[in-house]
Amino acid sequence: MRITIIPLVFAIALLATDQPMIRALAAANPHPSLGEEGQTFGRLVGAWDADFAFHRDDGSVLHHKGEILFGWVIDGRAIEDLWIGYPDSSHAERYVGVTFRFFDTNRKLWRCVYVSPQSNYVVTVEGGREGDRIVLRGVDFDGMPIRWTYSEITHDSFHWQGEKSHDGGKTWKLEEDHHMTRRA
Repeated sequence: MRITIIPLVFAIALLATDQPMIRALAAANPHPSLGEEGQTFGRLVGAWDADFAFHRDDGSVLHHKGEILFGWVIDGRAIEDLWIGYPDSSHAERYVGVTFRFFDTNRKLWRCVYVSPQSNYVVTVEGGREGDRIVLRGVDFDGMPIRWTYSEITHDSFHWQGEKSHDGGKTWKLEEDHHMTRRA
């Protein structure tokens, strides 16, 4: 009985400590100034179950299960999302990355910063809607162009691909290929 109660009490205490910052950060809806652009990423707000697939140089594909949580923050002027990979045979603990994204009203595009503290990785990308997809472009830590594409977006699912170019953007190599399903 103690084993069950003590962690629950500890978890409740941690949540109570974090609540003021979480309440101040969270927003229920996009800010009205975003107009239709609020739906570019706004349609992804919620919880998603993820099947992460990582393509390796040797042709193998490494799969991980996880989740993604999208939510409006900072008075609805930005979206923050957590990318969480669950522990498995190749990872003893979960791994978490966070993306902060906002619509730059001057440049008329979405600007995004992704941070993964466990991997010592930070990257920025920018872009927006291209037809029925969302395409973001940037440069990886090694100076190579990267492209992140959200496609097949429906209310219940979406597909995310991360690609890298080794020839200045003429051709692209698929590195990550993730499928998300909205959690009920």
